[in-house]
Amino acid sequence: MILKAADELEPLTKAILCAGGTDERNADVVAEHLVLANLSGVDTHGVWHISGYVDAIRDGHLVPTAWPKVVKQTPTSALISGNWTFGQTAARKAMEVAIEKAKSQNIAIVSLVQSHHIGRLGHYAELAAAEGMISMVWGGGYCRESPRTVPFGGRKAILDTNPIAMGFPAGDDSPMILDFATTTLSGVKVINAQRRGQNLPPGCIVDKDGNPSIDPNDFTNGGAFVAFGAHKGYALMMAAEFFGRIFSGSDGYAESERGGPIFGRQGVTMAVCRTDLFQPSPQYSQNAMAMERSIRSIPPAPGFDQVLVPGDKEAQTRIKRRREGIPIDDDVWQSVVEVAERLGVQWAG
Repeated sequence: MILKAADELEPLTKAILCAGGTDERNADVVAEHLVLANLSGVDTHGVWHISGYVDAIRDGHLVPTAWPKVVKQTPTSALISGNWTFGQTAARKAMEVAIEKAKSQNIAIVSLVQSHHIGRLGHYAELAAAEGMISMVWGGGYCRESPRTVPFGGRKAILDTNPIAMGFPAGDDSPMILDFATTTLSGVKVINAQRRGQNLPPGCIVDKDGNPSIDPNDFTNGGAFVAFGAHKGYALMMAAEFFGRIFSGSDGYAESERGGPIFGRQGVTMAVCRTDLFQPSPQYSQNAMAMERSIRSIPPAPGFDQVLVPGDKEAQTRIKRRREGIPIDDDVWQSVVEVAERLGVQWAG
């Protein structure tokens, strides 16, 4: 494990992306997003992905100089094409469009198609919350050619991780942000466990015959993820598939080779609304702050230090990691170093 400061990691990330063929404006957005994910403690969506993005550029799955555009729109809706650029760039554009429409029309829905990995969904909910907006983000359509998740009660994979995020501003307090895959864990955690010779927690995957397993090798040998929360998490997974892929019509925008096997049919839908639709904004903020503070005031159960509101952990981790540095696992750092050296990027070490 090593420690790296954010102001060292972000320019290195940008330099690697640019050396891999990315233009400056995309590299700025992506580097900021990845490092912020690490700062927030969501290391599965941070610099771990650098080498994979460089490979996706090389393989033609990702167009690193493309920029998103509005395909069609109404006063309260829009469809955005990422033109197969970085998902972070495309999703940021989609959220910005949704926020601007909601400011003037009270509510807006925007869908995104034709983009690569959009990263940490909570990032986009935070963007909306910073503008005083409530938001929801739903992603679906992943791995349609090679699905990796079984439905509740099934033994054959047909779905995928289908992430969800929501954000609620809370006046002067930090916003409530929830962000999670609808599987029990992400693919990155399976890959990390396999690389490191570690077992997975029980209840995360099944083997090729549908039997529960803790061996990550069973996943790569025909196994699959399972939904969190049994039938309830599976229902949310289905909702994300409908809202993300089917509602956006992302299948109709698929192109051979673009997006790769995971993101070729990805669809993301964002819904944004003002907090003052049904009450004055100050009243909403007062109620939101009161709710958060009442939750945090509950005495912690044995084994816990405090009761948190969703989003508190990430906010606290950001403060700590900005002060002390970002811890990066040795194998993750080695992958960053290797791609930097392969592309001729100079770095301080």
